[in-house]
Amino acid sequence: MRGLYTILLLILSNTFMTFAWYGHLKFREMKWFENLGIIAIVLISWGIALFEYVFQVPANRLGYKENGGPFSLVELKVVQEAITLTVFVVFTILFFKNETLRWNHFVGFVFLILAVYFIFKK
Repeated sequence: MRGLYTILLLILSNTFMTFAWYGHLKFREMKWFENLGIIAIVLISWGIALFEYVFQVPANRLGYKENGGPFSLVELKVVQEAITLTVFVVFTILFFKNETLRWNHFVGFVFLILAVYFIFKK
């Protein structure tokens, strides 16, 4: 159960992270954000990123083997990276309609899945 909670928290964390890192690229399309300067954009992104940490830190503490979780530190990081790329792809497809996924992206994702497999192989 700790593994499932860890993964769910990491998904939430990465959703906020992706919005903080890339969501501001769509601000110009929103009326009241269109004239904001870089300092305002950074502060808004930091505000969003706070929620990334609200979920990331408990996920790592809950999931780490030394704290009773199911994952080693390396496994935890690889799971996090796989989730990051998955969330990013969904975000890109939903919010950036001008971006397209090509065959080489899918090959890269296959290698990522293989990386997860090999990291977890005993």
